[in-house]
Amino acid sequence: MSRFFLAISCFLFISTIVRATDVKYCDDNAQYQVKVQGVDISPYPIARGEQVTFSLASNTDNVISKGKLVIEVSYFGWHIHSETHDLCDETNCPVAIGDFLVAHSQVMPGYTPPGPYSLKMKMLDGHKELTCIKFSFDIGFGSSVADM
Repeated sequence: MSRFFLAISCFLFISTIVRATDVKYCDDNAQYQVKVQGVDISPYPIARGEQVTFSLASNTDNVISKGKLVIEVSYFGWHIHSETHDLCDETNCPVAIGDFLVAHSQVMPGYTPPGPYSLKMKMLDGHKELTCIKFSFDIGFGSSVADM
């Protein structure tokens, strides 16, 4: 199943309907073990009540056998949501040295308000922070569960 998900994610990653998003590190001076080259969002713009995939093109100089992905979402600067995922559910573990892809998909609830959002994502191995990035995205007025 994870190889199928990775293949689909790779297809989405190179698809022309994907929007590349500028990524900033949480701490410009940190020496993160995982470097993130960019985030692609598919489909873009994001519509309420529909599935979206965030794909992170990443690179590491060390093998990663386990970890967590901690995601924090803000709306107009206000923290509104947090979730934690097993890293190995979002990519193939162990992660080999070199390039790899982390892809997270979920359905945006129909009641999600449209507008600008920011996302902060930390990749952790135990208590060690492998990387910490932040980026912005918008959710449009698209369909909602109430519209169906």
